[in-house]
Amino acid sequence: MDAIFDFAKMFTSLRYEDIPGPAVGAAKKDVLDSLATALGGSTQAGIAELVDMIREWGGNEQSTIIAYGIRCPAPDAAQVNGTMIHALDYDDGHPIAQVHIGCVAVSTCFAVAERMGGINSREFITALTLGADFLARLGLASRPGSSLIESGWHPTALFGYLGAAAMAGKLMGLDEERMVNALGIAYHQCAGNSQCVNDGALTKRMGPGLAAKGGITAALMAERSITGARNILEGEYGMYHQYHGGDYDAEILTADLGKRFEGINIGDKPYPCCGFTHPFIDAVLSLKSKHDIDIEQVSSITAYGGQPAYEICVPPEVKCTPRNTIDAQFSVPWAVATALVRGKVSLEDFTGAAIKNEDVLQISRKVTGVLDPSLSRHGVGPGRVKIAMKDGTEYTEEVEHYLGSVERPMTFNDCAAKFRECAAGSIKPLPADTVDRVIEMVGQLESLDDATEIIRLLG
Repeated sequence: MDAIFDFAKMFTSLRYEDIPGPAVGAAKKDVLDSLATALGGSTQAGIAELVDMIREWGGNEQSTIIAYGIRCPAPDAAQVNGTMIHALDYDDGHPIAQVHIGCVAVSTCFAVAERMGGINSREFITALTLGADFLARLGLASRPGSSLIESGWHPTALFGYLGAAAMAGKLMGLDEERMVNALGIAYHQCAGNSQCVNDGALTKRMGPGLAAKGGITAALMAERSITGARNILEGEYGMYHQYHGGDYDAEILTADLGKRFEGINIGDKPYPCCGFTHPFIDAVLSLKSKHDIDIEQVSSITAYGGQPAYEICVPPEVKCTPRNTIDAQFSVPWAVATALVRGKVSLEDFTGAAIKNEDVLQISRKVTGVLDPSLSRHGVGPGRVKIAMKDGTEYTEEVEHYLGSVERPMTFNDCAAKFRECAAGSIKPLPADTVDRVIEMVGQLESLDDATEIIRLLG
């Protein structure tokens, strides 16, 4: 029997009381981190245009678009919010599954909860937790030991349709049969590729929003008794055969289902760029703190990494001299140069003006990426940086566990600081008392009578 039936049974039967404390804590941190990046992402290219399109469409005022104060149909709100969360590439993710979680999960759960009304915070946390677990399991079981990104997929978007359908169906109270149909309808939409990264296209940030919208739409269709394919994971033309050539691990997919929740293994980002750059940023910041490095005396820099990291070192004419902010977000040379020149990597380093900074560009053009297979991992691997000076001195640092990884996690307070940073850069900056109130409410999320109070404060 296809594993999707096991998931559907778990989705419809899981209760808040079944979720262990660490998974609840992970869900709260996921919410705060995602709301932070939504606010920060509200000013990014493509967002205002998307909001204008949704405004033009109109429709029932069901759910809130963060920062813009607009209410619209739930699928549309989830699309915009999911896009905002992912726009900066500052949002959380499962490092092994290579799936961003909050951009799909948080956008879906808030939009559907507002549409439904009367959803208490424990129901909200339950849906979010099962969705995070499902998204991660789908990624973990796919092409085990290799990289979905290297195969050309954008895993967040690809699996996001299924995850969003599951979370929406849970909050809508779908029974097991309708849940299977919702997942089948979602599978019929599943898509998402990495060509957008190669081309520096805005569709990279749009993928999770499209997935959230598609998943919610699937649940709404199933609620009306529209049917979908059933054997969507392991069937002859199910996802693992149709999309992955049969390369999957059924045991990984369902091991300890309903008992172990992968949300506890989600990492958060201290830097607003691709996670594969983070070990290199940490390495450079460490070298900078240990040595008095004069950037004028730098002769060359070599960044050694596994295949995924190397992929965002080439082609050098794009990665060393970014054409746009998306190129910069997915560039080891740009991240390394920024860390060395500025001593930090923050939101202000990924703007149209920042990518023209000649001080940073002079250094980024000196960075060469080198493929070192020994540093390859299934997920984010280590990064090693060697800085060669004109006098022959060399400084080398390797980072295995980067800040924000499961081994070196950011705390809830770290995410609160990130929320304050992003809130200040929102399209409509929030008053300090509202910022404090949102952080407090998320910290006490399991105690709220209505989880959607939070999203309305941000609208």
